[in-house]
Amino acid sequence: MHNKGLIRLFAILFGLVCIYQLSYTYIASQIENNAEKFAQAEISENQKNYADLREEKVKVYLDSVKNEPYFIGITYEDAKNKELNKGLDLKGGINVILQISVKDILRNLANGSDDPSFVKALNEASQQQKNSQDPYVDLFFEAFDNIQGAKLASPNIFANKDLSDDINLNMTNEQVKPIIRRKIDESIVSAFEVIRERIDKFGVTQPNIQRLGDSGRILVELPGAKDISRIQKLLQSTAQLEFWEVYQVGDLIEFFVEADKIAAQNIAIQDSINNPEKEKVETQSDSTQTDQDLDELLDSSEDAEDEENELSKTNPLFAKLQLSQNRQSAILGVARINDTAVVNSYLRNEKARNLLKSEKRFLEFKWGKPAKGSEVIELYAIKGNRKDKPQLSGSVIVDANQTYTQTGEIVVSMKMNGRGSQIWEEMTTKAYENQTQIAIVLDNIVYSAPGVSNGPITGGNSQISGDFTITEAKDLANVLRAGKLPASADIIQSEIVGPSLGQEAIDSGINSFLIALVLVLLWMVFYYGKAGIYADIALIVNIVFIFGVLAGLKAVLTLPGIAGIVLTIGMSVDANVLIFERIKEELAAGKAQYDAIKDGFKNALSSILDANITTGLTGLILLLFGTGPIKGFATTLLIGILTSLFTAIFITRLFLDNYGKNNNALAFSTAATKNFLKDVFVNFLSKRKVAYIFSGALILVSIFLLSTKGLNQGVDFVGGRTYTVRFDQAVNANELEGVLIEELGSADIKTFGSDNQVKVTTNYKVDEEGIEIDEEIVSKMYSAFQPYLPDGLTLDNFSLAEGSDSEYGIMSSMKVGPTIADDIKEASFYAIIGSLIVVFLYILIRFRRWQFSVGAVVAVIHDTLIVLGIFSALYGFMPFSLEIDQAFIAAILTVIGYSLNDTVVVFDRIREYYNIHPKWNLFKIINVGASSTLSRTLNTSFTTLVVLLAIFIFGGDSIRGFMFALIIGVIVGTYSSVFIATPIMFDTSSRTKIDLSDKNAKKEDDEVDEKAKA
Repeated sequence: MHNKGLIRLFAILFGLVCIYQLSYTYIASQIENNAEKFAQAEISENQKNYADLREEKVKVYLDSVKNEPYFIGITYEDAKNKELNKGLDLKGGINVILQISVKDILRNLANGSDDPSFVKALNEASQQQKNSQDPYVDLFFEAFDNIQGAKLASPNIFANKDLSDDINLNMTNEQVKPIIRRKIDESIVSAFEVIRERIDKFGVTQPNIQRLGDSGRILVELPGAKDISRIQKLLQSTAQLEFWEVYQVGDLIEFFVEADKIAAQNIAIQDSINNPEKEKVETQSDSTQTDQDLDELLDSSEDAEDEENELSKTNPLFAKLQLSQNRQSAILGVARINDTAVVNSYLRNEKARNLLKSEKRFLEFKWGKPAKGSEVIELYAIKGNRKDKPQLSGSVIVDANQTYTQTGEIVVSMKMNGRGSQIWEEMTTKAYENQTQIAIVLDNIVYSAPGVSNGPITGGNSQISGDFTITEAKDLANVLRAGKLPASADIIQSEIVGPSLGQEAIDSGINSFLIALVLVLLWMVFYYGKAGIYADIALIVNIVFIFGVLAGLKAVLTLPGIAGIVLTIGMSVDANVLIFERIKEELAAGKAQYDAIKDGFKNALSSILDANITTGLTGLILLLFGTGPIKGFATTLLIGILTSLFTAIFITRLFLDNYGKNNNALAFSTAATKNFLKDVFVNFLSKRKVAYIFSGALILVSIFLLSTKGLNQGVDFVGGRTYTVRFDQAVNANELEGVLIEELGSADIKTFGSDNQVKVTTNYKVDEEGIEIDEEIVSKMYSAFQPYLPDGLTLDNFSLAEGSDSEYGIMSSMKVGPTIADDIKEASFYAIIGSLIVVFLYILIRFRRWQFSVGAVVAVIHDTLIVLGIFSALYGFMPFSLEIDQAFIAAILTVIGYSLNDTVVVFDRIREYYNIHPKWNLFKIINVGASSTLSRTLNTSFTTLVVLLAIFIFGGDSIRGFMFALIIGVIVGTYSSVFIATPIMFDTSSRTKIDLSDKNAKKEDDEVDEKAKA
């Protein structure tokens, strides 16, 4: 090996850089441990809210030392910014994908147009999107083009005043489309910047915010974040701030009376339909009811609790809505929060709305912001207009801060620009003169509707009040400063992991890693003696390199990432095994040690490169198509392949050459393994018919199971919500499923890991988005599970809503909307097909014969079908999850990579024998070549299985199904490389026609075998 000094220098420098990068992680960890000790010394475990107080003390300590040098000038802030990032599954936190509504953006671009063609195209696109993966804007354009004579450049659609610089009336639809696409893209970029600014001001360390292609989706990862509910609201709030004039109670008395009568009549009609024999109920009021009559009615409704049933029929609206007695109040009345949907239906009744005078036709009823712990909510009516635009919007806000009033109330103070100040002065002047109020509406909720009693407000100053906590007020000021989102943002996929589960994942990940490492290190020493020690040193250097590169690239370490590193250990061992086996062959051929080592490395290089490139190609596809933890797995796998190649080819070589430079003898085996698999010959091709029958039977059974029983598809592929729930005692999953179905109507519960932990999956309201639905499901789950939960466990602690460190309740959750579930399924399909195509082409180029490619691809399909069949057969019976999700697709692609790795090593040796013995028939070449790789194949498969079994047994519950797929894949892949891929290549090759028959070839092979034994 030339340039040994340069390689040695590079290895030392690279190692030092990696250690330096990892030092930041060590320093950050040490300072955080000191913070924990400080917090524990400051508070007692008996104090109430111990977890909250501990977290507060930790934060105080870290804030106090963050800029103080800790080691060689490195501060905590420096260390934290450069430490090895831990992913959601190791640190806890939240990961969401937001979908920016392109439909809303189109409406905004068209100024809220009610053009029939525009509205029809929007509705058709929304309907089509449920079953299509095409972008919403494409579906909209397609629907619009199908409308006869419809023009995008219409003054009622996109040829409006706001877009006049870009679109004119003479443009065709095809000319308008690229402009609209550009405007949509600009709006999504704007939304991305708004969300990033909000997160930056929120103060989460190491946030990851990415735009996902051109889909209008934005990925937000916040490892370590605990206040999940707060973050969800922060992300989804559009910050649509509006100022509206309002109606007072006295303005709408007649409308409420008539709406109440119409509601009563409708109930009576429905009653007569349902109960034709029942006497009709007469309503109390008539069209000439006076204000005095109404007052008496309102007074009587105060005793509604006693007369609720009767009043709900005679006066249904007033049974639910308690009108204000003050005729000049902007608060029209109050209702129970649970009754708002019913009240809305009465107030929106078309017959009742038609009774409004023309100037009131555009009024909109809006609900206020309920006080904390309150069961009632206030009703307002804003003075809408034909354009549905407020007189003043939040776009005029230039600054906002959390402040206090003179009475100590927490409010948000706002400052407007010059234009806003002028309009605000005009609005407050009018309100002052008419003694009316102005409603401050944020995201369709009325926060307050203050009157103007001290004269018009000049200077553009205003306040928002609303029973805020300090945190809520700060968050509101934050989103107002960051600006509004150009469209609504829905959480279409989310994953939440509690801090307790994250710590358990770290512990189990480290344990499985260390156990696997120790087993592999011991095996290498046992099998290869002193040479194994050098391989072990190279392996440890490899691990340092991997972690150092991860830290330097600011990559995120996840639990699948740890699995990728552990799998890399097996691959690193594979490279050393290939080298050592070739060196042993050269030594057996009588070469001197120096020459044997040199030729061993040279001859093994081709197999090592081919094996690692094929695995790397599947890893690259994982990186391109995967999301979240799967990207983490792919990242560590790819980094591991590169570092493994360097350490196996160069570092191990340096040690071997250095040891042998003084003519020191180095055995590449021990007494126990010296003759293991030596001179073994197996006539694989003569057994291929048996293998075909055996594999064919397995494939047929797999296909039958897949077509009848199917697979247990996870929420990744079908949409829905899944929760990991832990109890303080063993529970019966079937019993829990029964009580939860009563609440949700749809639930699947399986024991997950230990017998006091379950995995809950439901598609309840899977098509609906919003925090309210998430909270509703959690509330119903808490209600159903309460008899099984520890005493005193509150809903907040159960739900992770406040980032509780509780050991019981919801430990993690995931939500996947049906639209993105289809996208994930499609991407997974393309990932598998893409990997097969890429591998076929690589092997075709590398071996220059299509028969090799066909044999490899058939073997991969064989392995994939059998793994799928086993998952289909065993799901529901195994004590761990066998769901088909993104992690499973990663496992399948890894199986493809491993199977190809094995197959390529065999093919490489066959090609070598083909070149060395061109006169041999293919039958003999294949048998001799495959037999000569048996030692390497079994050794590598064994060490890889040891590694995988260590993770499977000692790793976390969440990764057990993933590991099970890999274990099955390694076993099946080892078998298929010699019993499927190689025979298929032989049977499709025309070279077999050169010889008389397999029988004659077998005789020649027997002769070769006898010579080898001699």
